[in-house]
Amino acid sequence: MSDLFQASGLADQAPRPLADRMRPAKLADVVGQEHLLGPEGTLSRMLRTRTLGSLVFWGPPGTGKTTIARLLASETDLAFEQVSAIFTGVADLKKVFELARGRRSTGKATLLFVDEIHRFNRAQQDSFLPVMEDGTITLVGATTENPSFELNAALLSRSHVMTFHSLNREALEKLLLRAEEVEGKALPLDEDARQVLIRMADGDGRSALTLAEDVWRASSENEVFDAEQLQDIVQRRAPIYDKSADGHYNLISALHKSVRGSDPDAALYWFCRMLDGGEDPLYMARRLIRMAVEDIGLADPNALVQANASRDAYQMLGSPEGELALAQTVVYLATAPKSNSVYTAYKAAVRAAKSHGSLLPPKHILNAPTKLMKQEGYGDGYQYDHDAPDGFSGQDYFPEEMGRQTYYDPPERGFERDLRKRLEYWDRLRKERQGRS
Repeated sequence: MSDLFQASGLADQAPRPLADRMRPAKLADVVGQEHLLGPEGTLSRMLRTRTLGSLVFWGPPGTGKTTIARLLASETDLAFEQVSAIFTGVADLKKVFELARGRRSTGKATLLFVDEIHRFNRAQQDSFLPVMEDGTITLVGATTENPSFELNAALLSRSHVMTFHSLNREALEKLLLRAEEVEGKALPLDEDARQVLIRMADGDGRSALTLAEDVWRASSENEVFDAEQLQDIVQRRAPIYDKSADGHYNLISALHKSVRGSDPDAALYWFCRMLDGGEDPLYMARRLIRMAVEDIGLADPNALVQANASRDAYQMLGSPEGELALAQTVVYLATAPKSNSVYTAYKAAVRAAKSHGSLLPPKHILNAPTKLMKQEGYGDGYQYDHDAPDGFSGQDYFPEEMGRQTYYDPPERGFERDLRKRLEYWDRLRKERQGRS
């Protein structure tokens, strides 16, 4: 297609987006990835030793993955080939591999850049392995998804994962200053509006330049926009949040840990971020129920009641009214006393159940509905707790081969403070009564 445009004389005349016109011509011009391209950055070290291996670039959109791959090829004198996993099949890859083999026979190596590499299935990913191993290509794959989950182990073991960071405020400001140089004019925004635009870009350099271009298109001579006018011009950019991908898991993790850390303000923020991104409120209701039992438990038994009630309220009211009930539960759980004692006791009991095999209960707590079972000692010596002083017999209920175990250890917090006193009282009674027997 590029040859067609050049032949028709349109290449130089065709309009190009600002982000494309500002694409860096050398690695030193790339902003925001100093941990990779700074003097002691990982990629800088590789370039100094001229030992560029296959790489996986992992990070959000608009952080320079494609640009850096192209510049790496230039810096290392490799032929650059680019494909997208969205539009490329195995047959297309074979053609690229054949081209690379042909170049290799003439002494020219190939850097193959694969955008959205996580969209290839396992079999397609495996097709890269032979040409990576024999040096036909140096693979650089780009992905916005966690490579640990989306790329197969064989491909990962042959690649070095490079993590790209969202561009911070300083990096985005540097991009806007460069854009003003390219355009030969200042961005027509007051300082507050400029900061709002940077926040709207959400760490995405391409988005920042696109928003800036929209502002220039909308402005008249000597016009300067404030923050409210900026939002009217560019409308509202949807948050970067994929309910089926990393963004989903990162945000629910942030919400859960904010609740566990007793920070209602942070918990509400992450809750609203997820709602704003289009998350299913009932999914969050289920997670709040999980938080109630995992991180609060019996320290406040009403936490589970609140979580269930907010789910029911949402189902009755729908959106947006029902979301307030969920927000109430977020605050309730974040401010409740915390305990994972039931959670840890459950896990310990699960381990014990699996490790001790099929031990029988002690015979004295088994029912004996038949004469034979009575003769075998079933139910012999059982003490009915309601007939015992304090309603507590102090008998052992574990298998005889195990002896008595302790899994549940309530802390001195919330309602579990009372439970701890109760358990300590029963333990004293048990020891007294077993000492007398």
